[in-house]
Amino acid sequence: MLEKLYALLENDYSEMVDIRRHLHQYPELSFQEVTTPKYIAEYHEKLGHEIRTAVGGRGVVATLRGGKPGKTVALRADFDALPIDEQNDVPYKSKNPGVMHACGHDGHTATLLVLAKALNKLKNDIEGNIVFIHQHAEEYMPGGAIAMIEDGCLDGVDVIFGTHIWATSPVGEIGYRSGPLLAAADRFHIKVQGTGGHGAQPHLSNDSIVIASQLIVNLQQIVSRRVDPLETAVCSIGEFDAKNAFNVIADSVQLSGTVRTFKEEIRNKMDREIRRIIEGTCLAADAEYTYNYVKGYPATVNHQAETEFVAALAPSVPGVKNTVELAPQMGGEDFAYYLEKVPGTFFMTGAELTGREKTYPHHHPKFDIDEKGLLVAANVLGAATLNYLENKGVELAHDSELIKVND
Repeated sequence: MLEKLYALLENDYSEMVDIRRHLHQYPELSFQEVTTPKYIAEYHEKLGHEIRTAVGGRGVVATLRGGKPGKTVALRADFDALPIDEQNDVPYKSKNPGVMHACGHDGHTATLLVLAKALNKLKNDIEGNIVFIHQHAEEYMPGGAIAMIEDGCLDGVDVIFGTHIWATSPVGEIGYRSGPLLAAADRFHIKVQGTGGHGAQPHLSNDSIVIASQLIVNLQQIVSRRVDPLETAVCSIGEFDAKNAFNVIADSVQLSGTVRTFKEEIRNKMDREIRRIIEGTCLAADAEYTYNYVKGYPATVNHQAETEFVAALAPSVPGVKNTVELAPQMGGEDFAYYLEKVPGTFFMTGAELTGREKTYPHHHPKFDIDEKGLLVAANVLGAATLNYLENKGVELAHDSELIKVND
């Protein structure tokens, strides 16, 4: 059945590309998706799948019932875009000004739709069910995953697999990691309240810019001096807002930043230390402050058995040239919420676009991918699905029976 699946996917690769390019031209921001979920639902409707729309807000869930009883596999793809003005000169350039698929979610969706079509043609021989989770709003907290879970998208699911098209890795490379793969992604907001005044008379004011600048320097000591060197943490300021006339001392400054961690105890420690340093810095400067720490996505922690399962089968999948064990990365992903509820794994599929002056990373205005990576992603997700259902779990991941299925 795997060979049939690979042949079907190869045959429909051009459709996969067409879907990706169509979605790329009509991107929609997180929590503002309208035409994309409609497009997805109509595609699954034509396949005859059971469909739920508006799941958790704007998500779509489609279910394929196999011809034989068995377990249930969930596959997830996100479909939101970013507030970026695209700078690529390509025929499929975004037609929505200031909005761009700069992270590959258009590719994720195209991959899952065509994989659903291929699996549908094999449904009579499939032992179990397949749930296709099309998720909105991955890019912006609180994200779409948690709301979709609360709305039942994982009900009855035994395992979940997901992949991210990775534009900085070569086509044919599958990156995996058991345990923590991506970090918890939090944000914080600080307002430093001083006393404004004339720039020529600083002694009559309390300069919030100077206070905020000192605060930023002090915050950098948390990771270097308060966190165990054997642990991992990031504290970065991304916003410093004190717009004013050139000769006016700012009355207040707004700061925003992000914290990235893997362990909950380090996550909580960062919050406490940031607050402590704000209190001390503002006390010394006789300034007031407000502070708000917002916990975002938790760390994405892959389950060991399911990760080893995918790593074992990937080398025999068409298009896969090599597999690599990844180091933990400080980016965040709300796929983490699915992994807190059911076993599963999230892996990276290489899609680096060569032949340009340089490789542009995710979230860049010139981000683009080699679309051959979509076919590799579909092949690996399809192989994981059919192997899991055939073997009724991951227990046989390293057994000869699995190798024979892939051969």
